Amino acid sequence: MKARRDVFQAIADPTRRAIIGLLAGQTLTLNTVAENFRMSQPAVSKHMRILTECGLVVVVKHGRQRHCTARLTALEEVAKWAEQYRVFWNSRLDTLQNLLNKNE
Repeated sequence: MKARRDVFQAIADPTRRAIIGLLAGQTLTLNTVAENFRMSQPAVSKHMRILTECGLVVVVKHGRQRHCTARLTALEEVAKWAEQYRVFWNSRLDTLQNLLNKNE
C-alpha cells in the first residue's frame, strides 16, 4: 500500500515551492507552469502529481487543457507546526535578552 504524501514532503523540494508560489495568485494551465521551469514536461507533471496528492494544488481538466490552482489552506498544517517553534525560540531569545540586560 502506498503511503499518502503530506504537505511537508511537497514543500521539501525547491521546484515544488516555486510552483506553489507561481500558482498562489493565479490559475495556470499545466503547459504554462512548465514553461517557467528548465525541465521536461514529464518532470513538471511529476511535481504536480505530488502537489495534488498532498492537497496543495487542484488540477481541473477543461477540454484538452489542465488548469492548475493552488490550495494554500493546505499550508495551515505547516504554519501550525512552525508556530510551536516560533513560540519556543521567542521565549529563549527573551530569556537571553533579559540575561544580557542584567549584565550591562
